[in-house]
Amino acid sequence: MHIYRSHVLVCAGTGCTSSKSLEIIDRLEKGIIKNKLEHDIQIVKTGCFGLCAEGPIIVVYPEGAMYSHVSVNDVDEIVNEHFVKGRIVKRLLSGSTEGENNSYETADFFKKQKRIALRNCGVINPEVIEEYIAYDGYQALGKVLTEMTPEQVLDVVIDSGLRGRGGAGFPTGKKWLFAAKAAGDKKYVCCNADEGDPGAFMDRSVLEGDPHSVIEAMAIAAYAIGSDQGFIYVRAEYPIAVKRLYIAIDQAKKLGMLGDHIFGTDFSFNLELRLGAGAFVCGEETALMTSIEGKRGEPRPRPPFPANQGLFKKPTILNNVETLANIPVIINKGADWFRAIGTKNSPGTKVFAVGGKINNTGLVEIPMGTTLREVLYDIGGGIPNGKKFKAAQTGGPSGGCIPAEHLDVPIEYETLIELGSMMGSGGLIVMDEDNCMVDIAKFFLEFTVDESCGKCPPCRIGTKRMYEILDRITKGKGEVGDIEKLEELAETIQSAALCGLGKTSSNPVLSTLRYFRHEYEAHIIDKKCPAGVCKELLDYMIIADKCKGCTKCSKVCPSGAISGKIKEPHIIDQSKCIKCGACLDACPFVAIIKK
Repeated sequence: MHIYRSHVLVCAGTGCTSSKSLEIIDRLEKGIIKNKLEHDIQIVKTGCFGLCAEGPIIVVYPEGAMYSHVSVNDVDEIVNEHFVKGRIVKRLLSGSTEGENNSYETADFFKKQKRIALRNCGVINPEVIEEYIAYDGYQALGKVLTEMTPEQVLDVVIDSGLRGRGGAGFPTGKKWLFAAKAAGDKKYVCCNADEGDPGAFMDRSVLEGDPHSVIEAMAIAAYAIGSDQGFIYVRAEYPIAVKRLYIAIDQAKKLGMLGDHIFGTDFSFNLELRLGAGAFVCGEETALMTSIEGKRGEPRPRPPFPANQGLFKKPTILNNVETLANIPVIINKGADWFRAIGTKNSPGTKVFAVGGKINNTGLVEIPMGTTLREVLYDIGGGIPNGKKFKAAQTGGPSGGCIPAEHLDVPIEYETLIELGSMMGSGGLIVMDEDNCMVDIAKFFLEFTVDESCGKCPPCRIGTKRMYEILDRITKGKGEVGDIEKLEELAETIQSAALCGLGKTSSNPVLSTLRYFRHEYEAHIIDKKCPAGVCKELLDYMIIADKCKGCTKCSKVCPSGAISGKIKEPHIIDQSKCIKCGACLDACPFVAIIKK
């Protein structure tokens, strides 16, 4: 085996490839060949490192130097300075690193994280099965097939306390146990990789960076419940994830990790991909299974539950990508090890896709019980431009907003529900003082209206009526009594909708009403948007004392609403103003305000 002097890890996940990381890899390879370093330096095409705000990222070992915002034009300098001369290029080092070595391991972004589901992302080449095996890959599958009974596997997963990472947090072991006990000549194991929440990309990153962890976990699950067939349902909009899954499945078959008589035992397991067309409702388990069957993805009434009658009316278990990624580690290290992480009721870690008004956008994996303040400020680097934190939306369209007053509440399933939100799959959208909470609720509800399958009237009609009320409120046409109508509609939808997505669709409205009712009242009664977001409720004003008469505002105004002589204060005709904000952006003297 050849030993290289340096390993150069380059992110080849969706975010970095969109910023030309593949071209960076090509330039690196050419530079290495040019300097005759091909026997000294190995390029490793990895998955996402997590710190998406600083991509494309390159990490060079053994130094652990993490270069961020790397462009193709920076590559030659890295090759000549670092690879040839052994000098770290300090100007390209990540802004989140500290210390003399400027090491990847010392980055503030990673200090409070505990990477279990993301353990191999940014570490291995996901298209090389031998690299996964080198990091204990398929060891757990070998262990369960040669040393454990299905019942013992179920006991370990139950004892670990692992809860589903894709929604309400149902205990994974119990779900497996129900399917194992269900009568049926055929059983199925399914993976939900649909991930339709706005701002969520946790599952995509695991599939792109560590697809074998999911394949291994599904084989373990199949052994535990008595299944020989699995399906991964992944949205077609994830081309890199799909490609790497196909590669991983093919490699696993060739090495005997999938197929007949795995590890020389009587256990056989086959795995297929099914591509989804991007319907949000297909994230709901029964709709997903209906889609796999080749039918329109619509939820089914429950009971019967999938553990008894799921895919093709056979006993079926469905877990999302992150849930499954935990399984091999739990088998290898034991239930007690996993339970020692997190909290009593929510053991382990949770991956969040952190986005919005935050400096360090990206993937974060934290022990359950970590506070929102730690995520936002210690890991996320705080709010940009000195703005004040206002709220964080967790759980996507099914979740709710957590306001600043609850920054120090530990993140776990029950506490989020108590706050009017939910864990969901793990999207975390950060908002600052410039966000309008009525507009935020409208955004998520508009998404739900568009994505509703339309099967049940409470969701199909109820969410539409709620959106119409919100739309009126944000346009200055709200009426006294609208808040009560929203609450009544929300309660009806919660109690009468067919599936979990419908039942939780009103959460963004209810949580914003709970914590930001005064903003709704300002929109309805005062006809003002306190955050200055809702255009119909804004007035753009020129402060005469600050206006120098430079005419830049009048030149960019598309409606001719601004008038005035050169070097004299200008005025805005409110009857002509279309509230576009072009004048505000153009004014060099901060003489224009919106109120």
